[in-house]
Amino acid sequence: MFRIVDRYVLSQLAKPLMISITIGLLVLLAERMVRLLDTTLGKKNSFGVVFEMLAYLVPHYLGLAIPAALFLGLLYSFNKMSRDSEIDAFLASGIGLHRLAQPVAILSLILAALSILIVGWLQPHGRYAYRAVVFNVENVDVFYLAEEGIFMQARSRTFILDKLNRSAGSFERIFLFDNRGDGGLETVTAATGRLIQNTNTPLPVLRLENGHRLQIDRAPDPGSSQPPPASTVSTFDIADTPLGQVADKTFRPRGDDERELTLPELILQQDHPPQGATPDEMRAELHKRLVTILTLPMLPFLAVPFALGRRRNQRNYRFGIALVLLVALNEIIEQGAITTQAHGTSPWLTMWLPFLIFTAYAAWRFWTTAFTLKADGLDGFIDRIANVLRQFFRRIAVRILHGDPA
Repeated sequence: MFRIVDRYVLSQLAKPLMISITIGLLVLLAERMVRLLDTTLGKKNSFGVVFEMLAYLVPHYLGLAIPAALFLGLLYSFNKMSRDSEIDAFLASGIGLHRLAQPVAILSLILAALSILIVGWLQPHGRYAYRAVVFNVENVDVFYLAEEGIFMQARSRTFILDKLNRSAGSFERIFLFDNRGDGGLETVTAATGRLIQNTNTPLPVLRLENGHRLQIDRAPDPGSSQPPPASTVSTFDIADTPLGQVADKTFRPRGDDERELTLPELILQQDHPPQGATPDEMRAELHKRLVTILTLPMLPFLAVPFALGRRRNQRNYRFGIALVLLVALNEIIEQGAITTQAHGTSPWLTMWLPFLIFTAYAAWRFWTTAFTLKADGLDGFIDRIANVLRQFFRRIAVRILHGDPA
């Protein structure tokens, strides 16, 4: 009988859990995809690059989606069983709430083990691979980023092309503005040009033909009493100008950032951080990952009490309060990690203490719900607030209808 109960509870949880994970991943990836398309649009195989980058981001977003999906799945499934009086039937047959929560607690432990793999290995390697692709995309020939009639940026240079022929590597009518800061300003226009290969520089080179050049020693300052900057105007038949960034053949090795280290590497290198990290950043990253993993087994005990409500008057506020608590816990952990990184504050104070407080609250809520007959004090508290708000808005409505300016 108990095995049937376990299967039934898990079957009720499976559908909302999978739907929540799928929707969560799609929403997060869709938001990132818009930004990636803006970065890669116009490059060779831009859509293929976008989907490759999104694939490397899946472990990162999966680490966020799994806890939220488990929490929402628990709220929905247990609330549904409560509304359908199935929880009452289980209790009447001698199967307590703690027994119903046993399979989901085991499932949360399995997801925590999966989270160790995701947070400890997949996320660091995925983050490094994503950054490597971004590096390659940013260092691709800037010519392939250009679009006709659109201002484009290449480091300190802004340019626009009138007509573009990618297959021939040529263009017509270019305007190029170079803001060199203290080195002055330069504006170049040319009738035609083409992209050429130059072995003397790793930068992509544009060969401009039949053009004009305006050079100014410094940016003019209308409010200054100094004389206007000196300027030089010249023409040219052919001029070569490098455009873009230096494109190295390979990306840097993995591990310069603490977020690129696997969990064992993060533990072993606590006293010897990589060049791009500090001891405080290493500590914050390690403790943040551990807290994230241990949050999963706590979620069933936090979610189940909020999912059960009075059948005659189901309280939607329970879902809202539960989600606010989950978001608050995640935000507190994030801010705690930032505080540890920036100021060296102990992670036991910034992350572990809030986590233990939430865990103690979840355990207390589950114990009172499963093993006592005491009425849920949260219902009465929210009822009083709802009555106050209801009376307040009723008075406002009456005054508006009767035209009372007071």
